[in-house]
Formats: sequence, structure tokens, C-alpha cells
Amino acid sequence: MLKGLSSMTKCSLIRALMVAAGLMTAAAFTTPANALVEININKGNVQPLPIAVTDFLQGDLGAQVSQVIADDLQRSGLFAPINKTAFIEKIANPDVAPRFEDWKVINAQALVTGRVTKEADGRLRAEFRLWDTFAGQQMTGQQFYTQPENWRRVAHIIADAIYKQITGEDGYFDTRVVFVSESGPKTERKRQLAIMDQDGFNVRTLTNGSDLVLTPRFSPNQQEVTYMSFENQQPRVYLLQLDTGQREVVGNFPGMTFSPRFSPDGQKVIMSLQQEGNSNIYTMDLRSRTTTRLTSTAAIDTSPSYSPEGNRIVFESDRGGKQQLYVMNSDGSGQTRISFGDGSYSTPVWSPRGDLIAFTKQSGGKFSIGVMKPDGSGERILTTGFHNEGPTWAPNGRVLMFFRQAAGSGGPQLYSIDLSGYNEQAVKTPTYASDPAWSPLLQ
Repeated sequence: MLKGLSSMTKCSLIRALMVAAGLMTAAAFTTPANALVEININKGNVQPLPIAVTDFLQGDLGAQVSQVIADDLQRSGLFAPINKTAFIEKIANPDVAPRFEDWKVINAQALVTGRVTKEADGRLRAEFRLWDTFAGQQMTGQQFYTQPENWRRVAHIIADAIYKQITGEDGYFDTRVVFVSESGPKTERKRQLAIMDQDGFNVRTLTNGSDLVLTPRFSPNQQEVTYMSFENQQPRVYLLQLDTGQREVVGNFPGMTFSPRFSPDGQKVIMSLQQEGNSNIYTMDLRSRTTTRLTSTAAIDTSPSYSPEGNRIVFESDRGGKQQLYVMNSDGSGQTRISFGDGSYSTPVWSPRGDLIAFTKQSGGKFSIGVMKPDGSGERILTTGFHNEGPTWAPNGRVLMFFRQAAGSGGPQLYSIDLSGYNEQAVKTPTYASDPAWSPLLQ
């Protein structure tokens, strides 16, 4: 049995949060420890930490849960799960301390053990322990109760707990991604809103594909998505309730509205409104439905994104002759250009950490995904290709997802890359995919 939390208040709070998500944590035990992985984006290629993730007892489902955990950790680029054929000890009881010498021999610096069992009421109980093999002690352990269909989510939550314990930073595995699913021939391409887990599983469509959809974005409360649709040949920004499927138009403007995004508190939507050949940036208060104009130029100002504090906004504008990045205060004052490199810049999005802005850069006939500091300094290109576009941040601000269309390919695909620029991976989807947007951590 895992040791309980130190206070009934803390246990009740965590239980309430997990019940609201359809999950419940029954107990937790944590031993303070220094992070085993030092994350430094300026170091470039981070050496992954060797970790052993054993098959959870009992049966096939236990092995599936542990495989999802190992896959999550491996995709982060910070961990190197050891091949199970190298394991010396076979874990028969995850409640008993392992033979640490057997794991040190294969250089497993951390070890994950656990079990999955079915309760009398039909729920699953998933529990795990994380061991520091060289220190010879348990680092943390938790157990969760959930419905059987949520087993993948439990695996993601466990992976997040391991990630945080070892790195000292929040994970990003228990998240979802909304994107545009593209199918059919290029001349008759069907585009639907779709949503999936961050690893590409549990894909489901949100719209029927009868109208073109673009640029979906998550609300900070996770229950809403804003996007652009050409319903009835009229471009409008919509709000979609994920739980109910209910949707509504954001304002009834005479011109085209596009590039919507929520404010950090979820109370406003910021977007562009095109009138008489130029576009400017507006905000709409979702409670009062009042609008405020933030820019007023004869240029094209678009793709606004708030800083995590909500006090500044980054956007793109061609007011200087080509697309460049600008920042301004949330009331529209202090508009300042921050990008000065060769080529043009677009699709800026502020990191959840507030330290960086991601962007698309077009130069020399190629498209790159890069980051820079909010003052424009420290520009770094992470990846370059025939057509890369539309970066979106994981909620911990360490990984980006974007879409790429290779030369001669039939359509775009999703990719992820970390801030070192060394860990680029394809995100498999059943159809072509574009315009990804990462959710906050689920609750």
C-alpha cells in the first residue's frame, strides 16, 4: 500500500480535482530529490537519461500502460527507455524494493514499476513507483482510480509525474491537440476540425467538413475552441463548446474575421478584422460582446497572440513593406517592431513561460520554425523545410508542434520539436493535418 498524503485537506483537494476529470488519486508518496535531468535549451543536444520502465502487473493492459509511459518519455527527448530484453530482474511485486544492483548493471538511472488491477466496482486501479537506482531509494509513488476506457490518460498522467519528479518541471503528456484534418484530392480537399491526444491517439472530428475551417485555438479553460470557418461563403470566427458541441459566431462584423485566439484568462478573443483591403486587430469581451480596436493602419495586421500575463501582444504586420513581428501593450499602445532578420516572419505565438516567441520565417524559398526573445534578441531557427508553418506550444513551454508539407507530397503532416532543435518527430494522424493547437494540461 502506498503511503498517504500528509494532510486530509490536501488529499481532499487532489481527490476533488481528479474526480472532476473522471480520475481519482487515492494516495501519493514523494521523497524530495534533486532533478536528475538538467534542462538547458542553450546546451543544444541534451543527453537522454537511461530509464527502465517495466511491464506493469497484471496482464496485457498493464504492459500497454507501461508502453504508453515509455513512449511519452522517449518522445520528450530527455529520456532513453532501456530495451526490456536487457532487464535482469523480473519484477514480481512492485511494492517491494527492487534489486538495485541488477538495474545499475544495465545503467538504468531510474526505474519505474507498477500494476493495473480491476476493482470490484469495475474501475481500474493503476499504481506506480519511481526508483532512483543509484541512490537505492523510492523517489515517488501514486495510485489512481478511473474507468477502464481512460487507461491511456492514466498512463499520460503517470508519465507527467515521472517527468516532473526527474526534471523538476511540469510535463505535457496529459494534453490534447486540436487541428485541421484534411482528406480527399487537392481539388476537393475536405477540412474538418479534429481533436486528439498529444501522442496522436483518440482522434475524433468536431465538424462535418462541409465548410472550410482554419486556425483552431484552445481556450485556457479547455472547454472551448475558437476557429475560423467559411460557412455559407462568409468567413467568420466561431466558438465551439467541446463538451456539448454547441457553437456560436463571435460578433457579426461586415468584413472577414480571422486568426482568433483567446486571452490568457479566457474572457476575451483577439482577432483580425479585414475591411477595405487592410486588416486591423480587435478584441472582443466574451461577456459583454463589446469590441476594442487595437491597431489602426493601412497595412495587414494579423496573427495576434497574448503574453501569458495578458499585458502584451505579439502580432505580424507588413506595415514596413513585408511581414515582420511587432509587440504592443494589451491596450494597443507601444507598438514596436522586434524582428529584423532576412526574409519575412509570421504566425507568432508567445510561450506559456513568457520567455520566448515562436514564429514561422520565410527566407530563401524555404520555411523555418524558430524562436526569439520578446525583445527580438536571441533568434534561433529550430527546423527548416520546403513548407513549415503554424507553431504551437506545449503547456510547459519546452516543445513545439507545427505542420509541414514536403515537396511533392499530397498534403501536410504534424511534427513536434523541442527547443534544442535536435528532437524532431512526426506526429501520426489518420489523415493529412495542419494548424495544430496544443491544450493546457487537462484537469
